[in-house]
Amino acid sequence: MRIVFMGTAPLARVCLEALASTSEHEIVGVVTQPDKPQGRELRLRPSPVKERALSLGLPVLQPLKARDPGFVQSLKELHPDLIAVAAYGQILPQAILDIPRHGCLNVHASILPRYRGAAPIQRAILDDESLTGVTIMKMDAGLDTGAILATEFTPITDEDNAETLGTRLAGTGAALLVKTIPDYANGRIQPRPQPAEGATYAAKIGKEEEIIQWGDPARRVLCQIRAFSPRPGAHTRASVHGQSRLLKIWRARAVPESAGVPGTVLQSGKEGLVVACGQGALRIEELQIEGGKRLPTRDFLAGHPLAVGSQLE
Repeated sequence: MRIVFMGTAPLARVCLEALASTSEHEIVGVVTQPDKPQGRELRLRPSPVKERALSLGLPVLQPLKARDPGFVQSLKELHPDLIAVAAYGQILPQAILDIPRHGCLNVHASILPRYRGAAPIQRAILDDESLTGVTIMKMDAGLDTGAILATEFTPITDEDNAETLGTRLAGTGAALLVKTIPDYANGRIQPRPQPAEGATYAAKIGKEEEIIQWGDPARRVLCQIRAFSPRPGAHTRASVHGQSRLLKIWRARAVPESAGVPGTVLQSGKEGLVVACGQGALRIEELQIEGGKRLPTRDFLAGHPLAVGSQLE
């Protein structure tokens, strides 16, 4: 089949690679978001999907808006039999959904109808879920409301953060997409409507959500740290060398038996850094001061001492 692939994020890159490795299909175009400024110098950087598409010698389109009539016409001229979508970043208008004869299939990183929306991986960890997965659905005009073609589950472990879980789901989703397309196109899979019950929405992560609330239970704070690693990062503030500095917390473990006023440093030194929460405490294992490098806590404290009894905010 003639396939147009639409995606932007690392998960989408893995799906593109899987499709490109098969001999059954021809990828006639790759659509991704425009290059964005990144880093301290704000240089324009291509998306992971664009980088991989160019290395594979595939034509790339980067519309500012998917609903732009000129872009829609460009898609029509590619004559795709199917459009495969993964972590693209824009809602597709009906004009695009109607182009391919087999419709548009989406790889979504949750078990629908739970966690529809932009941040299903982060929200599942933040909510302390023990199970998630990937859904292949036939897209409609709604937000992740299309009929389900296939699902595959994976556990969420206490060692998972958004990066490790996202990597696992990318591999799962890519394999499931490659497996599903021929079965669906040949009529061996009948799309089934999503159940009305149990639908939840995974909204984008807000700036205020990145701030650690030490009054929350230790387990909740730990889920926040895991959910926002590596991006955008959960952070707090502390007085370091007499100045209030932002600290990103990268790794931690719950210490249920410890207690104190929330945000208070209970231990600091060779044994590590333990901070009290609303219930229990956290032993911080890796952190980063603004403008500095990620460091194991022991190395961090060697240059940035935090006294027992000091307060994180």
